[in-house]
Amino acid sequence: MNVAEVVGRTLASLGVDTAFGVVGSGNFHVTNALVAHGVRYVAARHEGGAATMADAYARLSGGVAVLSVHQGPGLTNAMTGIAEAAKSRTPLVVLAGEVSETRSNFFVDQTALAEAVGAVPLRVGSAETAAADTAEAFRTARDGRRTVLLNLPLQVQGLTVPAAGAQVAAALADGTDIEAGGAERIVPTGAEERVRSPEVGEVVRSPEAGEGTPAPEPGAEEVARLVEILAAARRPVFVAGRGARGARREIEELAERAGALLATSAVARGLFRGSPWDLDVSGGFASPLTTELIRDADVLVGWGCALNMWTMRHGTLIGRDTTVVQVDLDDAALGAHRPVHLGVVGDVARTARAADRLLGESVPDGDGAGYRSAELAARIARENRWRDVPYVDESGDGRIDPRTLTIELDDLLPEERVVSIDSGNFMGYPSMFLDVPDERGFCFTQAFQSIGLGLATAIGAALAQPDRLPVAALGDGGALMGVAELETVVRLGLPMVIVVYDDDGYGAEVHHFGPDGHPLDTVTFPPADIAAVARGFGCEAVTVRDRADLTAVARWLEGARDRPLMIHARVSRVRGAWWLEEAFRGH
Repeated sequence: MNVAEVVGRTLASLGVDTAFGVVGSGNFHVTNALVAHGVRYVAARHEGGAATMADAYARLSGGVAVLSVHQGPGLTNAMTGIAEAAKSRTPLVVLAGEVSETRSNFFVDQTALAEAVGAVPLRVGSAETAAADTAEAFRTARDGRRTVLLNLPLQVQGLTVPAAGAQVAAALADGTDIEAGGAERIVPTGAEERVRSPEVGEVVRSPEAGEGTPAPEPGAEEVARLVEILAAARRPVFVAGRGARGARREIEELAERAGALLATSAVARGLFRGSPWDLDVSGGFASPLTTELIRDADVLVGWGCALNMWTMRHGTLIGRDTTVVQVDLDDAALGAHRPVHLGVVGDVARTARAADRLLGESVPDGDGAGYRSAELAARIARENRWRDVPYVDESGDGRIDPRTLTIELDDLLPEERVVSIDSGNFMGYPSMFLDVPDERGFCFTQAFQSIGLGLATAIGAALAQPDRLPVAALGDGGALMGVAELETVVRLGLPMVIVVYDDDGYGAEVHHFGPDGHPLDTVTFPPADIAAVARGFGCEAVTVRDRADLTAVARWLEGARDRPLMIHARVSRVRGAWWLEEAFRGH
């Protein structure tokens, strides 16, 4: 067994089920090893698309994904997607071939590239340590919620792994104890078993694939202080971020006792879907009612949420006298974007559960009313969705208002959907006018604010949620940037709906610079027949200029859905999106 085979076998044994990539000579053998050990491999048309697919898959599957790329240009092609994943703390292992000879055309400082975008660079250093190095990369990704670059030097990949190293890899694969060959078993602690070999070093193996280290308990003093703050609150609001996914029940139970309203960051949208106290997304996408209620809060608690400029609308959603609390696994995250009155390091679910228990003991007769009332519940039901906010329909002259388009699509598309969003002027419309069933129904790869990632995001999300209709929402600029992955959608047989909001340009720049009289020739383009392009890849396609054109969408939904559907929407461009002016304050 050589090093490449050990790397593939080890990752498969640790629970990796899907890998994405573009194969070249430097990652050919390790990719084949992944497949040989049961990992599904998804071939993309560009490494940038593969990276984003892997990112989205990890976000919505809850596991660690793998990206496999060639050395040098294979890695540089993937860097935008890797940067997005690293900024989002996505658990992702990037396998990249590596050359050490500086005269090679493929040479680039891959470690420096990883560090530059916030990924963790590691390397398979030898045949003897191949299994241990691979396990370390996986564990760092899983337990630290990090994107890890595991460099695979070409001169190491083909080396034969000694018996002891192969034994460690085998133990990781089948779960057996390691006794022979000079290896010894270390007494288990918690959920992990440590295996040490003189040749290999120490490897951590969880008894169940994908099982991470135990979530940290919050400090008793911090929980007590949180409970004091909640007991005194009259208008508390909880804002949950990506770190709160999986903790809905615990947060809702505490919110009920404290009388808190519930909101999310954009990436956690859908977490509280169905609750009468769900305000939907906080920040630049927030509806007028959500904005009003969060601004009036006397206590705001961020649960696994960065409380950054987007989620807090550049700080304007936090009242002058609002007490701000932040709960996060990472101590460095507390107060990183704004000062907080209390920071609690701990797992979100455990912290909410501990606070609920203590609040119940300290205020046994509390009515839990807080911010809640029958009148407010009725108002949330009546006013909180963006589609319930009145607007003047600006459809006409062969273009459809993006609000009208998205409301109509929301009514047409089945409720069980997974919506993925590209970046651009248009992005608020599908993000807020298309409902999603829960937090696994929305994929928002916007930490790096790159356009062109939306279609690849939708592919990864579709594979992670195969029982839902995948919906990709793109601008014309992003759609044309990522157009090669239309072939991937067709080849995989994904019944995807791809909506392109086409305003013939980079709308964010048009509406940001246009009002000041700047020339816009650099950001506007002649009309492109994107529907015809999609048909060329094998999609069904329809061009939408008004409501009547959407009957073709209804027919596709009622049919076999055996080919993806491209909806090329010629959208009105009278004004920028409502959130755009707010967003550009951060530039």
